[in-house]
Amino acid sequence: MQSELVVGLEIHVQLATQTKMFCGCKLGFDDPPNSNVCPVCLGLPGSLPVINRQAYAYSVKTALALNCEIAPFTKWDRKSYYYPDLPKNYQISQYDFPMSEHGSIEIPLEDGTTKTVRILRAHLEEDAGKNVHEGLPHSRVDLNRAGTPLLEIVTEPDLSSAEQCKSLAVELQKIVQFLGVSHANMQMGHMRFEPNINMKIIDDDGTEYRTPICEVKNLNSFRALEGAVAYEQWRHLKEWKKNRDFTAQKQSKQNLGWDESKMQTVFQRGKEEAHDYRYFPDPDLVPVVIDNAWLAEIQSDMGELPLAMKLRFVEEYGLSDYDAGVLTGDRESARYFDEAVKAGASAKRVANLLSQQGLRIANERDCRISEIGISVEQIADLAKRIDEGIINASAAVTVFEKMLDDDQDPKTIAEANNLIQMSDTGELETMVDETIAANEKAVAEFQAGGKKAGKARGFLLGQIMQKTKGQANPQIVGDLLDKKLK
Repeated sequence: MQSELVVGLEIHVQLATQTKMFCGCKLGFDDPPNSNVCPVCLGLPGSLPVINRQAYAYSVKTALALNCEIAPFTKWDRKSYYYPDLPKNYQISQYDFPMSEHGSIEIPLEDGTTKTVRILRAHLEEDAGKNVHEGLPHSRVDLNRAGTPLLEIVTEPDLSSAEQCKSLAVELQKIVQFLGVSHANMQMGHMRFEPNINMKIIDDDGTEYRTPICEVKNLNSFRALEGAVAYEQWRHLKEWKKNRDFTAQKQSKQNLGWDESKMQTVFQRGKEEAHDYRYFPDPDLVPVVIDNAWLAEIQSDMGELPLAMKLRFVEEYGLSDYDAGVLTGDRESARYFDEAVKAGASAKRVANLLSQQGLRIANERDCRISEIGISVEQIADLAKRIDEGIINASAAVTVFEKMLDDDQDPKTIAEANNLIQMSDTGELETMVDETIAANEKAVAEFQAGGKKAGKARGFLLGQIMQKTKGQANPQIVGDLLDKKLK
């Protein structure tokens, strides 16, 4: 028996506009329930929606980044269904004329290669409200989120592992953050994932089976997405082995939920088809026609995308895949690194400082590397001073930490804290002579060669570094020591 996982992803991205999709209500997180509502998002009779131009521009920018074809003409449709958090009893969406389609995204794989995943379409719609159940004997409805602009991105079923699904989600989060179109904070519900999962199974006799498509709804973390897909892969194989009628031909599609505590899916309801929603054009909204001038304006603000920037850092700057990944984790940190290198610093030296010291401090402070409080000029100057031998690697850690609260240049900070590396050959030569004279046994062992020579040299070097309290340039000391002991 052979089996292959088949997954297509639906991703909902909340756009970072100030107001909702079709009204002027502000978008806010954790505001008092039902405080950001108006007749439009409440669905009151006689209220009329107005399109948010910024939301449409953000959607086009994202679609361009996903290599989609932008439709010059699109219309709005009513997607009819009833839930308590949808007061109009329909959602304004796009059906047969989406704003973009037929794109692709490159995702990194664990072996260092990339995979192309096709994008079926990306269209704009409004979000519903929120039902609140936790800790209550009844449900409550908060409509603050009703009308929030959402970009729904639908992939083709090109994903074949839980790891690939997570990789796509991570890459898409980077893209929308790099573009500035979404904060993509999943704790705030800015990104939600809905994988459509089934299995292709070829039996021992060569017969091919397809298990029924199951959609897991509203996953709001990478961990949940990866866990849900992996669980469904296991469940589908188990169900098919137990019951050969567990196929797309004999079982209907299903909507599932995800139980985070049990790390398993739970059945919710049968999956709706397009005809169940009774789509029809919204009579209250005019179509959108995008001209070449507006499209060019949006394209001019695109900037470099994260995967392209990561590959450039590896190829142009010679960084490791890990360091390049850390530095392109967000747009501002990537720019911060790039500007430091363009200021004349060694790319590898800056990368080491940021991926080691910078990342540690950013994690402690729960912020980006670019937000830890050290300017581009300071980090570039520190990298240069290390390469010049003025500040050694251990002293650089101390200088780096002091720069968090001090805007002076690194050399000034190092001088004030007695951290300048000693490179004066005359002064160091005197210390080498004194050390040789005081350690005859180690000198003899070194000069005798053999197994003890390396240990003896290290001991002598250590004695000199101890005399200088670690401030001597070890390269110069080593050269002097070798010259004296020949």
